[in-house]
Amino acid sequence: MDLSISSPFRGAFPAPTSTFILNPKSRCSHSLNFFKHRNSYSKNPLFSRQKIPIRAQVSDPAVDDGFVIDDVPHLTDFLPDLPGFDGIRVLPTSWFCIPFIHKSYLFVVFLSIYFFFQSYPNPLQNSQAYAIVKQTFVRPEDVVAQKIVVQKDSSRGEHFRRAGPCEKVYFKSEEVRACIVTCGGLCPGINTVIREIVCGLNYMYGVDDILGIQGGYRGFYSKNTLILTPKVVNDIHKRGGTFLLTSRGGHDTQKIVDNIQDRGINQVYIIGGDGTQRGASRIYEEVEKRGLKVAVAGIPKTIDNDIAVIDKSFGFDTAVEEAQRAINAAHVEVESVENGIGIVKLMGRYSGFIAMFATLASRDVDCCLIPESPFYLEGKGGLFEFIEERLKENGHIVIVVAEGAGQEYLAQSMQGIDEKDASGNRLLLDVGLWLTQNIKDHFTKERKMAINMKYIDPTYMIRAIPSNASDNIYCTLLAQSAVHGAMAGYTGFTV
Repeated sequence: MDLSISSPFRGAFPAPTSTFILNPKSRCSHSLNFFKHRNSYSKNPLFSRQKIPIRAQVSDPAVDDGFVIDDVPHLTDFLPDLPGFDGIRVLPTSWFCIPFIHKSYLFVVFLSIYFFFQSYPNPLQNSQAYAIVKQTFVRPEDVVAQKIVVQKDSSRGEHFRRAGPCEKVYFKSEEVRACIVTCGGLCPGINTVIREIVCGLNYMYGVDDILGIQGGYRGFYSKNTLILTPKVVNDIHKRGGTFLLTSRGGHDTQKIVDNIQDRGINQVYIIGGDGTQRGASRIYEEVEKRGLKVAVAGIPKTIDNDIAVIDKSFGFDTAVEEAQRAINAAHVEVESVENGIGIVKLMGRYSGFIAMFATLASRDVDCCLIPESPFYLEGKGGLFEFIEERLKENGHIVIVVAEGAGQEYLAQSMQGIDEKDASGNRLLLDVGLWLTQNIKDHFTKERKMAINMKYIDPTYMIRAIPSNASDNIYCTLLAQSAVHGAMAGYTGFTV
C-alpha cells in the first residue's frame, strides 16, 4: 500500500505507513493550497510540535543531507496555554521547592502544574485491542518519505509526519464536541468514512457528542444538524451517496466559524476534494485567528484520483470496478454487429485515472482518450485513421474517453461558454456525444462506410454505489487517522 495514505489502526489491521499531509498539490491544474508550514532540518536536531527532538540519521552533522519535513500545525502553535508533550518535565525540579511567599514564584509553580494537566494519556493504552501490539503509538520522530525511489547520492528529500495514535492527547473525551461535513460531488465510500469517524471517536476515545452537518458547508448556518452515534450510522456503509447530504459552494468562512464557536464544536472533520480542502484551509486560518481550541481535519475525497502525494483516493477502486460493466456491455454490443464502434464516457475532469485503469483492467478497450494526452481526429495518425484500421482488422472497436478529454476541440467547434459550477470547476462540454457524432459523420458521409455506433455514458452510475471491500478498509484507515490526529492536537491537516 502507498506510503502516504493509510492509517495504522493497530488493533485490527496491519500497520501500513501513513501521513498527515500539508499543502498537497493536485495533479490537475488546481492546487489544494492546504496548510503550509515547511521546515528544513538537515543540519540541526529536529523538534516536533511537542518539543521532542527528532534527529536526522547522518554520520556527519555538518553535512547537509537535504532532509525536509513538511510539518503540520498543532494547537499549541497558536494557543500558548496549551503545552507540548513534555508538560511539567521541562521545568527544573528545584522550582517546586521555592517557598510560596513571593507572588511571582507562586505564579510560576501554579502555571507549571496547570500546564501539566493540559495533555492527557491516550485512552488506547488501556484498550485490549492494542494490548497485543509491541508499539501501540506512533512516535513523534516517525516520518514518511515522499519519494520511494531515490538514488545513492540524492538528498533525503521531503518527509511527512506519520499518522496514527499518539501517546498523549489534547482533548478529554467528555469535553469533545465533534462535527462531520461532506461537500462536493459523490464518491463511493463517503458513508464508510462518516461511519468510521463516529465509531472511531466513540469506541476508541469514548466521545459521545458528535454532530452531522447536513448539506455541505452551507449546512453550518442554514440547516439543522443530526446527532450521530454508532447506532445511527451502523449500516450506512452499505449505501451509496452521503448520509449527511452534500452541496457545492456555500462556503462563508465567518458564518461557519461563528457557528462552530456558538455550538461549542472543537473538532471539525471535513470530507471533500480540492475546493472543499481550500475551504477547510480558510476555516483553520480563521480558527487560529480567533484563538479557538478547534482541530480541523480533512479527509481527501475525489473520484478522479487527482490529488498529488497520495497514490489513490478512496472510492477509486470501486469506480473502476463498476466501470467494467459499462465497458463489457459496449464490447458485447459491438462484437455482435458488423463495423461496431462502442464509445464509453467515464468521469475524469482534469485527469484520466478512472478511464486509464478501467482500460487496463478490461483488456477489451482499443483506444483510451484522457485529458493529459492530446489527440486529433483527422490526418495521419489521427483517431479516424486508427478506427478505420481497427475495423478492418477486428470488425469492431471499443473507445473509452474521460469526460475532460478533447475539451479544446469542443470549445472550437461548439463555441462553448466558459462557465463554472458552484465549486469553481469549469463546466465541461459533452465529449462523448461530440465524439460519437463526429465519428458517425466521418465514416457515413466521407468514407461512405456503414457503421454501428453504440454510446454508453455510466458517468453517475459509477459514483453512486456503495464502496467495495477494499475501499471499505481504506476508508476506515483514513477516517481513524483523522481521528487520531485531531485527538492528538494536530490541526489544519489532511490525512
